[in-house]
Amino acid sequence: MDYFDIKSNLETIKSTLGDIQAVFGMDALTKEKNNLLEQQTQSGFYNDQRNVQKVGQRINFLEKTMAKLQSLQTQYDNIMALFGECAEDDDSILEDLSKELSILNAQVENMRLLALLNEKYDKNNAILTIQAGAGGTEACDWAMMLERMYLRYCEKQGFKVGMLDRQDGDEAGIKSVTFSIEGDYAYGYLKAEKGVHRLVRISPFDSNARRHTSFASVEVMPEINDDIDIVIPETDIRIDTFHAGGHGGQGVNTTDSAVRIKHLPTGIIVTCQNERSQIQNKQNALNVLKSKLLELEEQKRLEDSKTIQGKLKKIEWGSQIRSYVFCPYTMCKDHRTDYETSDIERVMDGDIQDFINEYLRQSKIGD
Repeated sequence: MDYFDIKSNLETIKSTLGDIQAVFGMDALTKEKNNLLEQQTQSGFYNDQRNVQKVGQRINFLEKTMAKLQSLQTQYDNIMALFGECAEDDDSILEDLSKELSILNAQVENMRLLALLNEKYDKNNAILTIQAGAGGTEACDWAMMLERMYLRYCEKQGFKVGMLDRQDGDEAGIKSVTFSIEGDYAYGYLKAEKGVHRLVRISPFDSNARRHTSFASVEVMPEINDDIDIVIPETDIRIDTFHAGGHGGQGVNTTDSAVRIKHLPTGIIVTCQNERSQIQNKQNALNVLKSKLLELEEQKRLEDSKTIQGKLKKIEWGSQIRSYVFCPYTMCKDHRTDYETSDIERVMDGDIQDFINEYLRQSKIGD
């Protein structure tokens, strides 16, 4: 960038930073943090460990957000000060400024996208389910590939993952998997992944090495917080227990620890079997059920019933939101945004943030 490019860029960053700071509000963040710190000093506060953890996590989030906002402002001020001392033909300083601006632009853009996550449940943890669709063994293998992709993504984001249920395929892969994802704005980011995902590749299960197309669906729900009151009458549910599945050996639980809950009014069925404790599996299953009921409640409140549940369609050709092609060329393309990349291996290793960012950008156009 030359002198005038840098000047224009700095003006744009100043405007964007102002918008970001207005959305988050440093004064509001500080006030909330001080109120939570005051709660920690009150008598009996540490008697409720769940609330202790909740308050601690919120304080940590507020501190990180405030630190990011301050860091961006400081970086901008430092670059602006250096630019003020720079002449139009001082190439060495202009080159350094260009490098610093490139870094700052990326950080500002990430923060701007975070500011877009302002819908009701965006800050919540998430519950993600992958379900194999049309394609038999191929689809089960594809579902397991997606499982690995999302686990890698969560690792890169610093999200904590807890397995809730996993059903192995008959020959390979998985029929379905459900796990909880804990982290700042986990639902806000991962809601972009709701829908049908399509794979095209040479099948490793076909002795004739033919090309196959497989499908799997991804469902993402916000995890229910304690401040969201959803009451499920015991008369509305049926609870069954059974042996947890596994691959054999000492890891298999031989007690009836797995739990299946059916919500009789809606027909929703959830299963949890990852924990050895039946009590814990029951609690996890109830949490998932509450999240699913929250989806239905949100759908009833909106004229267009395609929000929290997402635009999940039949798991087959023509309904996919994203295609992953390994043959005859390599490409991953999101059909909602037209964003694509040829680096399919990087995508399968969990580098999907660019797809999520583009979805957030385009979904906010016109809001």
